[in-house]
Amino acid sequence: MYVPSLQPVTSDHFCVSGDVTIHPTAVIAAGVLLQADPGSCIRIGAGACLGMGTVLHAHQGTLEVEAEATIGAGVLIIGEGKIGASACIGAASTIWNHSIDRGEMVPPLSLLGMPDHAMTVAAESPNPPPASPVPVAQQEPPNGTVETALSQPTAEIQLSFSTPVYGQENLNRLLSTLLPHRQTFLKGQE
Repeated sequence: MYVPSLQPVTSDHFCVSGDVTIHPTAVIAAGVLLQADPGSCIRIGAGACLGMGTVLHAHQGTLEVEAEATIGAGVLIIGEGKIGASACIGAASTIWNHSIDRGEMVPPLSLLGMPDHAMTVAAESPNPPPASPVPVAQQEPPNGTVETALSQPTAEIQLSFSTPVYGQENLNRLLSTLLPHRQTFLKGQE
């Protein structure tokens, strides 16, 4: 079996902008964007691994990825902070102005921290807006989504996703056909 040797890090398959320092033993996949705003910097440590499509944007400080840290594909890290040595960040996670401890594991699709402007808005409004007794008009679902909550029986499984699940009604019907006894089980959980 032929195993190709690792190629040295070159900047022809990823983009670097601003004050960015990359250790020669770091592994950076294609499509990575490393951008440091003026007055900010990014430091990539020895043996760090940045997955495909990762974006690191240093803003108002230093963003440091320490030795042996692994950042999964499609991760977005904005602001300042430190990714500790041997830490692992799961794919498609977003991190705003937040540090990850040494050896910590962050699950995929995580959202950590908060943008600076959101923190200042929350701090400036000490009194929340009063609750309105008038019912809020229901919004139409985005194009292509299926409004399943109104048409499903109460014993159906309700999955909660932040993105629409296309065909959820058909999936529930298929599960009811394949597993007819699950209706009794679901009624017992209610």
